[in-house]
Amino acid sequence: MSRVDLSGPLILMFERAKLEYLKARRSGDLDLARKKALECAKILRLLAENSPGLRDLYLEKASKWIKVARSIKGDELAKPEIVTTRKEDELKASLKDLIVKTNVKWSDIGGLWEAKRVIMETVVIAGLKRPESVKPWKGILLFGPPGTGKTLLASAAAGSLNATFFNVSIDRVLSKYFGESSKLISALYSLAREKAPSIVFLDEIDALSLSRRRETSDALRRTLSSLLVQLDGLKIGGDEPLVLTIAATNAPWDLDKAILSRFPQRIYVPLPDRRASKEIIRICTRGLDISRLDLEELASRCVENLYSGRDISNLCQQAIWNMIRDENRYLYKLAELPYDKLRSMRLRIRPLAMEDFYEAFKKIKSPLTRRDVEKYEKWNEAYGYG
Repeated sequence: MSRVDLSGPLILMFERAKLEYLKARRSGDLDLARKKALECAKILRLLAENSPGLRDLYLEKASKWIKVARSIKGDELAKPEIVTTRKEDELKASLKDLIVKTNVKWSDIGGLWEAKRVIMETVVIAGLKRPESVKPWKGILLFGPPGTGKTLLASAAAGSLNATFFNVSIDRVLSKYFGESSKLISALYSLAREKAPSIVFLDEIDALSLSRRRETSDALRRTLSSLLVQLDGLKIGGDEPLVLTIAATNAPWDLDKAILSRFPQRIYVPLPDRRASKEIIRICTRGLDISRLDLEELASRCVENLYSGRDISNLCQQAIWNMIRDENRYLYKLAELPYDKLRSMRLRIRPLAMEDFYEAFKKIKSPLTRRDVEKYEKWNEAYGYG
């Protein structure tokens, strides 16, 4: 019996557990936060078992979540926020690990033409001499289902521009120390200006800017206010350094109205259509012979199955592994050999066949439903760009 690929549902479960961890941490429910951190680690280990090609990456992330869980002490529940006197230089130093080297180019992204166009135009206009009234966008909000390429778009913006890329998950700028979260935001943008041109990517911004109709802590409100101040104060172009903020969310309906007003450019990053699906397949199978594939049929199936770009990438990876196992029946036996010996050997490959993908479709499932997609489309109609 073939093994069912559960990576899609597991990724969705992980994202939900991570969001619940952030909410619990902000509300002060550290017992729940600890449980959710451990749940994140457990899901990542399952992903490691289910995704051979990404095993080491998922295990490394699982180890980090274990450390997060161990760092949460139950006695913190009874303690008030601790006052901190860390200076801006110290805060900047603590944020330098958010800088990520990216080599992603626009050509590495299949589809998403509208989102790419808006970001490209913003970057170009920011660098050109222009009338004072012509102003580039200071912030761009990317919203859509998980796995559609929001992080990849931000990476490409930085990679193509050779800019400093700050990959910021919101939990990295939330601190247990009194007043420090807002100072971390200020330090982040100060560092971004020093390292300009910079792209500040705020992932899962909904975790920071939940609607004010919901209960939020004073610390969270101060952090949100600090972010709004930074966004209002940004000036792009002229004598000012380029610091572009790109925010992403899988739940745009949870965003605070104050945040929405700072991101007039709200770009829907949808599931890929047939054209985009074909392009993603080509990108994910570079270096392999795909002359025997019917890309039209594969792309149609991807659209019918509500595949995100990540799902298509996983599909191609699974198809490639099907081909590899077919051509290298006893590959696992080579695990007995030393690494130097393996380096002298060559993997047997053949052109990818439709059968490789048919088997992959049985294992790769999208966690999305048609109702989920309709919810994004309705929000886009009401609040999206254009």
